[in-house]
Amino acid sequence: MTGPSLPRSLLTNPRLSQWIAFEAGRVLISSGKVELGQGILTALQQIAADELCVDMARVEIVSGQAPLTPDEVYTAGSQSVEMSGGAIGLVCAQVRETLVAIASDRLGLDPATCSVRDGRVHADGAPTGIDYWGNIDALDLDRPCDGSAPLLSRRKPRFVGMPVARIDLSEKVFGGGFIHDLTLEGMRHARVLRGGFRDARLATLDEARVRRAAPVDILRIGGFTALVAKRQRDVEVALAAARPSASWTVDAPDADAGTADWLVRQQCSTRTIQAGAEPAPSNSAIRLRFSRPYLSHGSIGPSCAIARFDAGRLEVWTHSQGVEQLRQALSMVLDIDIANIAVSHRHGAGCYGHNGADDAACDAAMIAKHFPGVPIRVQWTRSDELSAAPLGAAMAVEASATLGEDGMPADWKLEIWSGSHGQRPAMAGRPNLLAAEEAGLAQPAADVLDVPDAAGGGGTRNAFAPYVLRGQTITHNLLTRPTPHTSALRGLGAQVNVLAIEGMMDELAAAAAIDPVAYRLRSLPDERARRVLARCAELCRWSARGEAGTGVGLGIACSRYKNHAAHVALAARVEIEDEVRLTDIWCVADAGLVVNPDGARNQIEGGIIQAASWTLKEAFSLGDETTVSRGWSDYPILRFSEVPEITLEMIDAPDLPPLGVGEVAVGPASAAIANAASHALGARLSTLPLTRETIAAALLRGA
Repeated sequence: MTGPSLPRSLLTNPRLSQWIAFEAGRVLISSGKVELGQGILTALQQIAADELCVDMARVEIVSGQAPLTPDEVYTAGSQSVEMSGGAIGLVCAQVRETLVAIASDRLGLDPATCSVRDGRVHADGAPTGIDYWGNIDALDLDRPCDGSAPLLSRRKPRFVGMPVARIDLSEKVFGGGFIHDLTLEGMRHARVLRGGFRDARLATLDEARVRRAAPVDILRIGGFTALVAKRQRDVEVALAAARPSASWTVDAPDADAGTADWLVRQQCSTRTIQAGAEPAPSNSAIRLRFSRPYLSHGSIGPSCAIARFDAGRLEVWTHSQGVEQLRQALSMVLDIDIANIAVSHRHGAGCYGHNGADDAACDAAMIAKHFPGVPIRVQWTRSDELSAAPLGAAMAVEASATLGEDGMPADWKLEIWSGSHGQRPAMAGRPNLLAAEEAGLAQPAADVLDVPDAAGGGGTRNAFAPYVLRGQTITHNLLTRPTPHTSALRGLGAQVNVLAIEGMMDELAAAAAIDPVAYRLRSLPDERARRVLARCAELCRWSARGEAGTGVGLGIACSRYKNHAAHVALAARVEIEDEVRLTDIWCVADAGLVVNPDGARNQIEGGIIQAASWTLKEAFSLGDETTVSRGWSDYPILRFSEVPEITLEMIDAPDLPPLGVGEVAVGPASAAIANAASHALGARLSTLPLTRETIAAALLRGA
């Protein structure tokens, strides 16, 4: 394996020493990917242990410690096992083969008779006295990995493929595993005073009233205002006193911001992508519009960060998804040489993309620069988390197609309207940090960019249908107004694009008088996709689906995330009375080699539940100050009592490369639920969330 066949992480971090070190009977494995609750550190530990032939207890994973660990950009896109795991596997395999070569050269042994057991070379079953720890210099870790060593985790796995216990859970369960639990000596607490919108700027503040309420320092830099105190209670009291006395300048969004009608009216940058053959003669046409509103990440635990600035050096502890990129952005806005900035990852609450973690880190760093030598801890409020963090982009997708004379799809068109799905720190060389913009240290981007297609796309993610279509055209309208600030949310544009594609397939099947599963199977060229779809239909007893319009519905959908990650087919059963009640989910996934089955199941099931919440509940209100979403009462999420029964089956494919699973379920889950609800009503539902209001509107359209 050479050149482009190597994982991208290995191409950009080629030296063995960037990934591995040996110390006193332990193996230290470095990764630029971080633990976000997806179990990646455990999976990387399994891969390293298998390739090095050591017990898992010897392997320690060091992750997200910029600049010490490899720069693997963001932990995003369901790529951690594929990229970091792929790199670590090849590195460890080369080190293992080097150790065997050392033993065979020194002792005159045939390498074929040698093996490694718990880090020690054995020949014909007998120990040779040669191990990793006594031969560090001879291993020569300061050379590039060439990717040529065979992978034992594929041929003779010991840990890979086993549901081993997560290494990050015990500390979290007992209350010490999160950044919120981290305490540094002499630490002070801070809150930032913010309005109801991300672009609100403070106009006036009664500072005397705030100081009367609690003993706090007030730091003002331009429009950035922070309250700092020795005790967390004092800063909370001061913040409560500050809010009624503060006034803001803000251009409130339109009352209908985020709706499909609003999106298609906006100024956009438009491009068209075409694929496939010319359209065939047709006898009917179908056109539908699908949409979702703005969404919050809805992390249960608010964002938190700690920073310390001392003798010109900045240290930051954060739950960011991209520690090196945050480091670069902080260097830009704080005028600190990047060599003097260290950013360390600590576990945070559930993270589903670009939430408030980076902005909280910038808050802490900016404040810390004005309190040298003092660790500054910033924790956001629930209101901050909902109103100040980047939002998931609202989207509208108009799909149209004709039926060929054989009843199959032709002249397929998908037109997308969406804000950016990629405005993380340091993207396109821009800080993209709220505190920096408030303080006047960085200007908001004048133009809006999206995730490029080569990186999986943002608004265009999963816009290419996986079916054989006679002519396929995709038009992407990227909103160029930078407000409201949107960025990456789990799945990016895949949720709505898959919703549109799979909704259209149901409608085309109905028009052709063909069963929806049979219709898809006739159009799916990928055998692995066909396999998961057929098996999902068996699990949900699709053949007993029943008639439409009875109030009980069964829907199905399938996709391959980014058209190259895991294959997923998913069926949903709903009941509709006053509202949609999701009762059952059946899911079949083919992710190739699954490193940790328990971790993979957690990720897929978590994606299903989150997609169900988006599909049935979530909509971020952007009206005026009185209607903006600030808490769970006006931003409802799925409750534990509403979680459906989930049946998940993983296709056993250990001989195939591992494929990402973290985001694969959100598109087909939303699509299957919407298809099930449409079946239950006998009317197409295409506007999310599927509330009483959207259902009533759909029924009125069909009346």
